[in-house]
Order: sequence, then C-alpha cells, then structure tokens
Amino acid sequence: MLSVELHTHSALSYDGRDPVELLLEQAEAVGLDALAVTDHDEIDASLEAAAKAQEYDLVGIPGMEVSSSAGHVLALGVEELIPAGLSFVETLDRIHELGGIAVVPHPFQKSRHGVAPHVSEETLASADAIEVYNSRLFTGRSNRQAERFAADHGLPMTAGSDAHIAEMVGQAVTEVDAYHRSAEGILDAIQEGRTSVVGKRTPWFISIEQFGGGVKRRVASMLPW
Repeated sequence: MLSVELHTHSALSYDGRDPVELLLEQAEAVGLDALAVTDHDEIDASLEAAAKAQEYDLVGIPGMEVSSSAGHVLALGVEELIPAGLSFVETLDRIHELGGIAVVPHPFQKSRHGVAPHVSEETLASADAIEVYNSRLFTGRSNRQAERFAADHGLPMTAGSDAHIAEMVGQAVTEVDAYHRSAEGILDAIQEGRTSVVGKRTPWFISIEQFGGGVKRRVASMLPW
C-alpha cells in the first residue's frame, strides 16, 4: 500500500503560498510515498515537483486542478496545460486524451466550485474517481454526500488535503494498492478502485488562514503592478 497525497497547491496557484520544495519536504517528513501538486489552472510547478520528487524519495504525479465551466476537476497524470472554461465533459475528454485520469474534488461544496450542482448524476459519474474526503471541511456533510455518491455509482474513492500551505500536506491521503511504485502504477490502481481513504480535518483556523491568504494573493495578482 502506498500513501498518496493527490490534492495540493503551490505558490503558483493564486491562493497558494509555498514553493514546491516545501511541499516535497513536508510530504517526505510525514512519510508519504507520492505527491501530486495540483495548482489552479497551472501546471509548471507540478511538473517541477514531479521532476524533483525522487530527491525526496517520493513518486511525483504531475497534474493540475482545472476550472471547468461546471466546477473544479483534478487532472492527474497530465503534462500539458488544460484550458479553463471547457465544459465538464470536454475537460474529462481532454484529460483522457493526455493520458490522465479525472478526479472530481469536493463535488458537493458549491462555495468551492464543486461540480455536482451543475451537472447531472450521470455526467458526474463519468469521472474516473470522486474525492470523498477533503480535509478542508467544517461539518463533513459534503464529504459524506460525496462518499454516498461514489458508493452508489461504483466509483473509486480518493482523499486529498487540498493543502494551500505546506504544513497541511498529508492531512488526507489516499491509500493505494499499486502493483508498482510509480505514477502510472498509482493512477492505474486508482482507476481500478484499489484505494482507501485516510484523513483528518484541517484545523478551522488554518482553513480560515488559507482562505484569507488566498483572497489577499488573488487581489494582489489583479493589481496593475
């Protein structure tokens, strides 16, 4: 079994804070086997992290968090930028064309761009996997909804810390029964449903700090200097 962190953000995300080296250091420190950096509509930092991962005894999984017109989709295993604004189905098609898998994060959290309110159940079920535990939660209701949906539709389940600061990497991990220790082996195992989820809640004050910091950085990025 490999412990895999599938949902993190670096400073390249508008709401991220830290460089990939700090995310990799934290992943190594907490005993993870693999890490995916999934920045919002950016991929360069993820490619950098994947290239450096071996230095930290980690498997690097390239990817990104794509802003489809319906909401967010994790594109794991892709090495090219997928444009924002495509439909949910077009986004999934582009991910598959690039050899990746599509995981829907926090699908029932409307305030965080979950896709469930905007697509049919049948369409949502066309994803490769559903993130059923996102550690940035307040009540856990949305996670439970996601888990029920995945179970009802026979979809593989994943977890992710959704860390926007390095200290939170590893708060939620996907235990993957992979046949070999590689990005391809991990993604194949996820797609085949050989996963279990382990997670703990991001402390509420850190969630607020991450959110507030993200707002400040997003506003700053829009200023003309």
